[in-house]
Amino acid sequence: MVQVPELVIEYISLLPPQRSERIQALHQFIVKLFPKAQVSLKYKMPTYEVDSGWVAVASQKHYVSLYTCAREHIQSYIDIHPDTKCGTGCLNFRDSDEIAWADLKPVLSSAFSRDH
Repeated sequence: MVQVPELVIEYISLLPPQRSERIQALHQFIVKLFPKAQVSLKYKMPTYEVDSGWVAVASQKHYVSLYTCAREHIQSYIDIHPDTKCGTGCLNFRDSDEIAWADLKPVLSSAFSRDH
């Protein structure tokens, strides 16, 4: 079972309800797929580490972000969902955006891979 630090629980609890639900859904999705993930709060964001890889989630002004360390990790999602707002290594889900959960699995697998 994944240990969730109090600071991460507090981060989620202080968000507005819609954002809290989205961050909580991302959290549950990540820890269900990667039950050995180490959860912490880094750079004021819930961060998940598996081996040498990591992802982080954060609530921004107009969206929720899933951060990885490189574009190659998110490229498969962008290829399928080209209208998704993104940065160099992050996906930004606006409040009205649907999250394609099945298409997020390869993003996480890539970001947590030891090969990157």
